[in-house]
Amino acid sequence: MTLPFEYQNPTLQFERFMVDARDCASLPTTNMAWNMVVGVLHAFRWRLQVTQVVAFAAVLPPMIRALFIEDWDPEKAALPFGEPADWLADVCSIRTRHNFSPPDAVASVASALRKHVDADAFESVLAHLPSGASRYWQPKPPSN
Repeated sequence: MTLPFEYQNPTLQFERFMVDARDCASLPTTNMAWNMVVGVLHAFRWRLQVTQVVAFAAVLPPMIRALFIEDWDPEKAALPFGEPADWLADVCSIRTRHNFSPPDAVASVASALRKHVDADAFESVLAHLPSGASRYWQPKPPSN
């Protein structure tokens, strides 16, 4: 088997993801998108049990996977999934002075992430996570 692209060029793949996240959120720079992406990934992780974190991480590209588990405390109890307003509050709690997350931050990152994962594997893992997981990763509706 040929060395997979995601391992040959992880930074290029991550840069493409960040550009997609930036564009989906209508932010002017990837620097501005950074805290949004970190917030969306970590807010989701905070709602999972240890085995669920590992299962979800397994379907992410390497650099996004690393960001997803960054600073993870597996001893911390999982939060309830709650509602989109709860998710956004958690996203915006990351580095608050430099957080430019728009109101549709979760859907923006979901839209970008779905372009960079295996769709079948992603949906399969979501089906085995709490019911809020699929709602969390709903992409933005297509624009006209």
